Amino acid sequence: MRLSQMLFVTLRDDPADAEIPSHKLLLRAGYIRRIGSGIYAYLPLMWRVLQKVSQIVREEMNKTGAQECLLPQIQPAELWKESGRWDTYTKAEGIMFSLIDRREQQLGLGPTHEEVITAVARDMIRSYRQLPTHLYQIQTKFRDEIRPRFGLMRGREFIMKDGYSFHADEESLKQTYQDMYQAYTNMLRRCGLAFRAVEADSGAIGGSGSTEFMVLADAGEDEVLYTEDGKYAANVEKAVSLPADTQTSPFTTFEKRETPGTDTIEKLCNFLKCSPTQIVKNVLYQTVYDHGLTVLVLVNIRGDQEVNEVKLQNELTKLAPQFNAKTIISLSVPTNEMIENWAAKSLPLGYIAPDLSDDYIAGNKQVNSKFVRFVDQTAVELKNFVTGANESGFHVVGANWNEQFKLPELVVDIRKAKVGDRAVHDPTQTLQTARGIEAGHIFQLGIKYSQAMGATYTNEQGEEKPLLMGCYGVGVSRLAQSAVEQSYDKDGIIWPIAIAPYHAIVTIPNIKDAQQIEIAEKLYTELNKAGVETILDDRDERAGVKFKDADLIGIPFRIVTGRAIANGKVEVVKRATRESEEIAIEEIVNTLKQWIKQATAA
Repeated sequence: MRLSQMLFVTLRDDPADAEIPSHKLLLRAGYIRRIGSGIYAYLPLMWRVLQKVSQIVREEMNKTGAQECLLPQIQPAELWKESGRWDTYTKAEGIMFSLIDRREQQLGLGPTHEEVITAVARDMIRSYRQLPTHLYQIQTKFRDEIRPRFGLMRGREFIMKDGYSFHADEESLKQTYQDMYQAYTNMLRRCGLAFRAVEADSGAIGGSGSTEFMVLADAGEDEVLYTEDGKYAANVEKAVSLPADTQTSPFTTFEKRETPGTDTIEKLCNFLKCSPTQIVKNVLYQTVYDHGLTVLVLVNIRGDQEVNEVKLQNELTKLAPQFNAKTIISLSVPTNEMIENWAAKSLPLGYIAPDLSDDYIAGNKQVNSKFVRFVDQTAVELKNFVTGANESGFHVVGANWNEQFKLPELVVDIRKAKVGDRAVHDPTQTLQTARGIEAGHIFQLGIKYSQAMGATYTNEQGEEKPLLMGCYGVGVSRLAQSAVEQSYDKDGIIWPIAIAPYHAIVTIPNIKDAQQIEIAEKLYTELNKAGVETILDDRDERAGVKFKDADLIGIPFRIVTGRAIANGKVEVVKRATRESEEIAIEEIVNTLKQWIKQATAA
């Protein structure tokens, strides 16, 4: 391709609406163009990158025996209602674009395809002899993000590879899960990315175990906690750790004390001269289940710890059947306005005790009449602790479980692990932190969807059993931008060779010099013929402009037909290192072929 014939426009300044380096650079370098909020056009250079990422993904999937297919983007609401996720995706998370067709039927634009693939399996899989089966697709997805941002990182339309496997037993599912772990590792390595596989929360997808593949970058939206020995890594939503040791309480007898102006842990510790590890903090939450019932939640946790709301939501989801519900619509710390809607009397906010009475909840069909009470494991072992007195301006000291306060039945781990905590697997290791961009996620779904939707098979004994499922996703467009976020400098993008739109760019400094043009045309033709994907900058522009554009778009090798041609050589500049060397013209093709082969060895 000749740049003079390409739709190629670069920008000198950063676009005002771009927040992170990769977003700015992809816009400035003419890879993408914003069409609307979270909606982008992939321009020719970007499309070549996406095709290369897709091909790597496709090759690694095919190696495992997975079969490529293409599923419909428009999905009937009935399927999602069968699985119980319609309300979750249209109301709770609110990320599905839903619409009504001319026959008044509800439809959704697919953010994911568990329901569709389960319906296919339900219709087509009958016997254990057909198992395991693994299908995947590379396709556009749609998600109505509340706040689209960061370009292709969090858009409303994006390209994704999603795959789904069906099994007769756990052993088969775990084997495919491991195959996918290796396949995803290969994909990211071949794309030239630094990444970390981490334990993760399954979220609305569901299932038992899941692993995220995080591309390491400072602009990543996710926090990863890991140990330096390489034996533990997890998304902060999922991470576990050993908290700091508790200090011995200075209070040996139980008493109520006036503690004015101490509605925070820090103020209380300063007032009582005590450690936050000696305090039981009582945090109020409000959750709404899918059939509209509001449930109030009281969490008891050690004063120096924070509640992990993802873990809390998972615990509340487990309780959904008790409230004749399937899932949660919302979870939040209630505002004063929310409290007014259900409180029978004024709450002692900042001074709540573990035994806050259910009488604070006014009788209402839409509000559960009792608090759901959780105690975090960090608070269970505390002795002679400090906590609220259910009276503004007062706390109690020297309190103990099952003496002054009944220990809640629901003992859970809902604390948020943090940097510096000791690792569970080895207390001599402490948790470190890194930022990551989630590029891939694999799940062991089990029977969540097959049981809900009646997808069964007949086993060897003639018994009808629900299919076991796995789910495996890679964000193709997100992965492409992640590569830029991980590798750039002040002058522009530095593409990994395997996914760069072109391997080389031949730059003609002076298009009025016939010899420069002749050699450039010769190299351009020979390189492309030899499989070195090459673009020719034959524009009528100053050399400096061409060099700046070449740096900005990030082509790995720049070949300049400048003054060195007088000696039978051309200058070759490596974009990643800025190393420059003069190479004989007749050696250029073989040299670049060798460099590319080394860089892209699978």
